[in-house]
Amino acid sequence: MQLAVFGYGHMGSAIIEGALRAGCLKPTEVTVCEKSEGAAKKAAASGLRVTASAKEAAKGAQYVIAAVKPSNLPELANELDGALDKDAVIVSICAGKSIETVSGLFKTKKIIRVMPNAPALVGEGMSAICCEKGVPQNALDDVCKIFKSFGRAEILPEKLFDVVTAVSGSGPAYVYSFIDGLKTYAEENGMTPEQAKIFAAQTVLGSAKMVLSSDDSPRELKERICTPGGTTVEAVKVLDAGGFEGIIKDAAKACEEKSAKIGRGEA
Repeated sequence: MQLAVFGYGHMGSAIIEGALRAGCLKPTEVTVCEKSEGAAKKAAASGLRVTASAKEAAKGAQYVIAAVKPSNLPELANELDGALDKDAVIVSICAGKSIETVSGLFKTKKIIRVMPNAPALVGEGMSAICCEKGVPQNALDDVCKIFKSFGRAEILPEKLFDVVTAVSGSGPAYVYSFIDGLKTYAEENGMTPEQAKIFAAQTVLGSAKMVLSSDDSPRELKERICTPGGTTVEAVKVLDAGGFEGIIKDAAKACEEKSAKIGRGEA
């Protein structure tokens, strides 16, 4: 396949470099359009063809990955007007931009929308994928293969994308806050900063792997280690008294509502 990638920032580079590491893509299959000197050098260091010309990058591209800032998407669409192959598929990772919006900008029905997240940078991404009815099945399969190469990917209806933003898109920030709380406590009670980081982060990593590998729910796994009269149950009592689970839900709800406002052009 031939891909043109517009924007080689954190997410754009994570997608391509993750797929390259997994052997899902070859450097010769990717052309990057990037005007930032630093990002362009990063792409070139991975053996990718780099150009500052949008029209040049689009030549012969089967897939166009729009990894620019959402506010820059109209400008990109204007630059590519008349330059795309009639069968080219637009893959947008622009937060808050619906398929309808992207379709209107690029004047095509061949639109795939993806919501990846930051852990794609370390090969543990979670991506939601949806597409316009005009997208061929083989194109959807190709895109799913790319995003599964650096984590997990699921096809979901677009109406759930604000929820996806609240759970996996912004979710890493909630987890970082939790890790930071454990890390800070560990440091305050004698661990070195590096020890504290490792103990806190590895605990979250291992717990997440247990959830994904078990048939039990997270709640059941929690109850299993909350031995009556033990240490863990005392900690969980404090979390419950403080409304920890409710706070997480409220945070996710605020994120979902903000995502919806952005999608409607209200924020």
